[in-house]
Amino acid sequence: MTKQELRKLYLQKRKELSEAEYLVLNQRLTDMFFSSIDLSFIKVVHTFLPVIEKREPDTWLIIDRIRREFPHIRLSIPKVNPDSNQLENFFFEGLHQLKENNWGILEPHQGVPTPSEKIDMVLVPLLAFDKEGNRVGYGKGYYDRFLSGCKTEVRRIGLSLFDPISYVPSDRFDVTLTNCITPIKYYTFQISY
Repeated sequence: MTKQELRKLYLQKRKELSEAEYLVLNQRLTDMFFSSIDLSFIKVVHTFLPVIEKREPDTWLIIDRIRREFPHIRLSIPKVNPDSNQLENFFFEGLHQLKENNWGILEPHQGVPTPSEKIDMVLVPLLAFDKEGNRVGYGKGYYDRFLSGCKTEVRRIGLSLFDPISYVPSDRFDVTLTNCITPIKYYTFQISY
């Protein structure tokens, strides 16, 4: 399947999740995140903010728990700059900082910029992934451009409500994941730098 076909298929699969299924999958995904990842030495976690209507993994569950249980960690959130076609990243201060953009995504409208080299871990949005760490995103390339500007050792962790597929087509611009978390498993990929 092409990436476009995979996008269409996985957007539909998400849409078909009932409210109850979606809630259970997100709780399991959050539990798997905290049971699989040692956050002791992480200083900055970058995370996307979910579009709940599109059934994206609910990162609010992770954000809230990090803020409560890991006060040493600073959270960073993205904003799309349509002029440069890049993600701009800001330290998360609270809900007062957020406004909805034209795509219905909450973004920071002000705040302290997060230098990419300070980020230790990125929670990466995706629609599908394979067992090699390749992912299908939304097709705009924002995260590939952003990740290619981060330090080499940054942990790139995909969040998926579904299991991996056998193969995701990739090209030289695609940045692979170091790990992926689903509601039932934590995947680690062999990455060559």
